[in-house]
Amino acid sequence: MKKLILATLTFSSALFIAQESDEKGILGDYDGNGTKEYAYTKVSDCTDECDGKCETTIYFSDQKIKSFTISPANNGGLYNLGDLNEDGKDEVGFYPGWCTSCWHGFHVYTLSKTGWKPLVPSISTHCSQWEEEKFPIKKDPKKKGYVIITSSEWEDDDIRIKSTSVKVN
Repeated sequence: MKKLILATLTFSSALFIAQESDEKGILGDYDGNGTKEYAYTKVSDCTDECDGKCETTIYFSDQKIKSFTISPANNGGLYNLGDLNEDGKDEVGFYPGWCTSCWHGFHVYTLSKTGWKPLVPSISTHCSQWEEEKFPIKKDPKKKGYVIITSSEWEDDDIRIKSTSVKVN
C-alpha cells in the first residue's frame, strides 16, 4: 500500500511541473487550437567548443506555427510550461546550452497574433539553482494572472536564489 501511495504521489506531482523535451520533442498545444503538436530544437553553425553563430531554432510539428531562433545557444533544454498567462496556449521555456559558465538566462515565450514573444524578461539562473531543483517559473497558486519567478543573483559575494510573484496578463 505504501508503494502504491508513493507511486501515485510521484506521478501526480509530475503533472504539475514543467515537462522537458526528449529526443522526439515536447508535446503541447502551443497555438491553442485544441490539438497537440511537438516542439523540437535544431542547432546550426555551432561546434562542440561553441564556435560559430550557435543558433538554436525551435520548430513545431504543425508547420503553421512559426519557428523562432535563440542565439547564442548550443541547443539546450526545451520545456512545455503549460498555460502560464491563461490565454489557452501552452508557453515554451528554453534553457540554452553553452560551453562556459554556470550562469544562463531561462527564456519564456508565448505565441501572440504577431508571432513568438517573451512572456517575461530572461530569468537569470545559476547551475546551483538547477541543482537545488528550483525551477525558474511557475503559476502563482495564490494570485490569478501571476507567475512566481525564481532567479539567481550575485549578492554579498554569494549566489542567492530569490523568488518573486510577477503579473503576466
